[in-house]
Amino acid sequence: MDHSEAPVLDALAAYRAEDQLPFTPPGHKQGRGADPRVLEVLGEAVFHADMLAVSGLDDRTMSGKVIERAEELMADAVGADHTFFSTCGSSLSVKAAMLSVAGPHQKLLIGRDVHKSVVSGLILAGIRPVWVDPQWDAGLHLAHPPAADAFRAAFEEHPDARGALVTSPTPYGACADVGALAELCHERGVPLIVDEAWGAHLPFHPDLPTWAMDAGADVCVTSVHKMGSGLEQGSVFHLQGDLVAKDALAARADLLDTTSPSVLVFAALDGWRRQMMEHGRALLGDALSRAHRVRAAVDGIEGLHVHGRADFCGDGLAADMDPLQIYVDLSALPFNGYAAADWMRRNHRVNLHTSDHRRVNAQLTHADDDTTERRLLDGLRDLVAHADDLPPAPKIRVPAPGGLRLRQATLPRDAFFGDVEEVPADRAVGRVCAEMLTPYPPGVPAALPGEVLDRDVVDYLRDGVRAGMLVPDAADSTLATIRVSVRDVDAD
Repeated sequence: MDHSEAPVLDALAAYRAEDQLPFTPPGHKQGRGADPRVLEVLGEAVFHADMLAVSGLDDRTMSGKVIERAEELMADAVGADHTFFSTCGSSLSVKAAMLSVAGPHQKLLIGRDVHKSVVSGLILAGIRPVWVDPQWDAGLHLAHPPAADAFRAAFEEHPDARGALVTSPTPYGACADVGALAELCHERGVPLIVDEAWGAHLPFHPDLPTWAMDAGADVCVTSVHKMGSGLEQGSVFHLQGDLVAKDALAARADLLDTTSPSVLVFAALDGWRRQMMEHGRALLGDALSRAHRVRAAVDGIEGLHVHGRADFCGDGLAADMDPLQIYVDLSALPFNGYAAADWMRRNHRVNLHTSDHRRVNAQLTHADDDTTERRLLDGLRDLVAHADDLPPAPKIRVPAPGGLRLRQATLPRDAFFGDVEEVPADRAVGRVCAEMLTPYPPGVPAALPGEVLDRDVVDYLRDGVRAGMLVPDAADSTLATIRVSVRDVDAD
């Protein structure tokens, strides 16, 4: 296929060149009705490219097959059989994948370190999760993807499971042995879904971890807006093989998707595919070289340590890691990651990504250059120089693995939609949680609907909030109270 083409971008250009006049949504009509103060901030080009996909980008019958051709080019670029665009982020994509594999009360093996969007899928579909424990590094207080042996044991205990879902890479850049998991699933004739939201760039450079389709996954979900050049909410999900029907996957996506997709998001996905096919290897090669320099420079700052393969990979840990995720351990300093991230934004206008009780993260991409590298390093050096100015890190009681692993007493859907009450946090211990309690970022729930809350997790979350952790999906974000089920009963 001709990867110099960009069907969505070409159709946008043609729309303008042909002087098409809309009597359709959106109501701003190519920016004519936009407030000048809005245009001053967003620019006219945003509104010029904001149009309907039907009777806008393409005609009433979609005879130009503009989006279809763009999806075919994306599939060809990465070697998938089929690709679907999503303008609702990977949160939609992963739900569509789940619903195409399992239905109400059917079992799906799922690594417990999943994003909250997976839990939302469980709630919507009534799928019965069989949780597979991650590999826990007690020294670093960090979870890595579950091992293949853990999924094997879960299959042996639940042979009626319809498939498996794993997150790889994790938000920490840690990767599962996807090849071993795919082989394990295919021995049983069931599909493997990989939530590869953080790995959209992986197909385009050989020195990055093997991407899910090459490792044998059946469905792979990627967030192009995370590590690629997509706009926020830009996601693609890929399919190969015959264990998941293309029509079923498309129908599940249609069930959840908007009927007014953003052409802007489509255009960015289309353009990113062309960019990667024409320049991806060189761009990502430069990014990997920069990451190597940045890692060495940060490790040279007294009090800081960059997590590398020696920390993250090996027996009982991750199978591989993405070196573009720069995780900086602050445990030798008196402050925590929440305070460090706030200080960097306030004093250097540098926004870090994930922060936790002992780490901050700077993700590098092909977009970084000498200027962004210098500002990051200058900010981190200044952070250490002002260590005494930051508030000392409050103590957070991080549970051992057993304390973090809560018992699933009811289906997530039943707890979420059942009768609930809000009780003081201390009284929630021993009760069935009826909401998601998710430190964000990265968005992995510490407790989810249907799990029995224990003292360790409640104390961990409350300590974390006092230390600066955000739990935005809680009904009470201070966690003074927690929403629990009125009827605490075990599932059948």
